Amino acid sequence: PLERKRFYQNVSISQGEGGFEINLDHRKLKTPQAKLFTVPSEALAIAVATEWDSQKDTIKFYTMHLTTLCNTALDNPTQRNKMQLIRAAVKFLETDTVCYRVEEPAALAELQKNEWDPVVAWAEKRYDVAIGSSTSILGPNIPASTKETFVSHLASYNMWALQGIEYVITQLKSLILSMGLIDRHITVEKAVLLSRLEEEYQIQRWGNVEWAHDYDLCELRARAAAGTLFVHLCSESSTVKHKLLRD
Repeated sequence: PLERKRFYQNVSISQGEGGFEINLDHRKLKTPQAKLFTVPSEALAIAVATEWDSQKDTIKFYTMHLTTLCNTALDNPTQRNKMQLIRAAVKFLETDTVCYRVEEPAALAELQKNEWDPVVAWAEKRYDVAIGSSTSILGPNIPASTKETFVSHLASYNMWALQGIEYVITQLKSLILSMGLIDRHITVEKAVLLSRLEEEYQIQRWGNVEWAHDYDLCELRARAAAGTLFVHLCSESSTVKHKLLRD
């Protein structure tokens, strides 16, 4: 269900044998596959608990992106292993948003060059790879060495973080923008704007459906931000100090 009446008063976290658990009153949260909802870091548990605590009279599951990502990591509904997750993420390079360019109209082509080229240049320098761009419908010819470099880089992340990385890539339709976001090179707002560059150009030219554009923009920002936060919290080894909880 997309929504459900709130059935609990208090949300808390506790540490169990497998990690940190979420408690709704005296009930322990479970995944859709009825597994105990256990996350690897205290910081992530606090973030998830905050999602549940912020629900009002109705639980709106579609707003709880961190909870959804945790459920995916725990249940692994597609039954993929680590290398399959990595290969799926790297495959996005072949259709990466920032690598596909137009020749016409000239104004849009110039906008893509000015806005996307610096991010591509950053990625090439950061990972010591060749990426490039193309106006061909077939897209750019990404060298095999570039793909293998990204495979090696992504292999340094754990399975939980990889679920988050793939989620961000799926939202932005771009591995390059996603890595720029996760590496803190660009902000969520910037990454989302760059991923929607052509759409924003058309809106400026022709106008937009007032409420629909704003909703889509906010929703994409929320998903990209949640996915990025999820990656960072799943990669964080240190626990949150109790003083911070009291503050």
